[in-house]
Amino acid sequence: METLLIFQDEESNKFWKIAVTGNTYTITFGKKGTTGAVKTKKFVSRHICENEACKMIEAKMKQGYKPVEYSAHIIKESSMDEKLFWKLIETAKNKGEDSESQLEWLIRHLARKPIKEIIKFDSIFNENYQKSYSSDIWAAAYIILGGCSDDCFDYFRAWLLYLGKEKYEEAVSNPESIIPYLNSLHGEMPQLEELTCAAMTAYEEKTGMDDGSYYDLYEQLAGNYGDVPELILDWDEDDEDALQQKFPLLWELYGENPLEY
Repeated sequence: METLLIFQDEESNKFWKIAVTGNTYTITFGKKGTTGAVKTKKFVSRHICENEACKMIEAKMKQGYKPVEYSAHIIKESSMDEKLFWKLIETAKNKGEDSESQLEWLIRHLARKPIKEIIKFDSIFNENYQKSYSSDIWAAAYIILGGCSDDCFDYFRAWLLYLGKEKYEEAVSNPESIIPYLNSLHGEMPQLEELTCAAMTAYEEKTGMDDGSYYDLYEQLAGNYGDVPELILDWDEDDEDALQQKFPLLWELYGENPLEY
């Protein structure tokens, strides 16, 4: 169920759209030709949600809104795309002397954007982030760090992505290609937890809402958040010989002397 309404007079030219998915509705509203603001609300059942949506549509039409067919010139599509995503990653790296200050800039920058842009940034992040969810990358992280939990693996993969598009994609296909970047860490660890939640933090700073609200909105606009397939490792953490054969260059550097905090 989706309804788009517009209101136009001498002073206003705006739109209001409601879309129902399951037991949740998402409302997008704003000046015609913009991406608009967005909010979502969840109900205990689809029936209640649809009834509430119909009441809101009726109320809007009483205010003078009229139904129209969807058109791109009414609601502007998000300008956030793959190219802009990677450009922001590269720009952030020039906004401070360390990753902490760089990500602070990225979060502030995202927080100034419309909510739909923030969600789209996160969606593109997650799509690329999942490319490194592999047995080989986990084995490389295990060797480099002398062990690697689930969370540690997540933060390591975020650090990989922050290297930039070309370096990241090369690392996904050849984990030993990251050795030069490991050598230039200067005491920092190859982990970047803050990047995994940069968009959500920007949303919270912009709206004052909590992460539960963010997850609901993300699900409505971009799909399920952070869904990953089951990963079966093709290596054994107790089989050092196999790990050495798998990544001999990494093992030579870190097998007996892993990076430590």
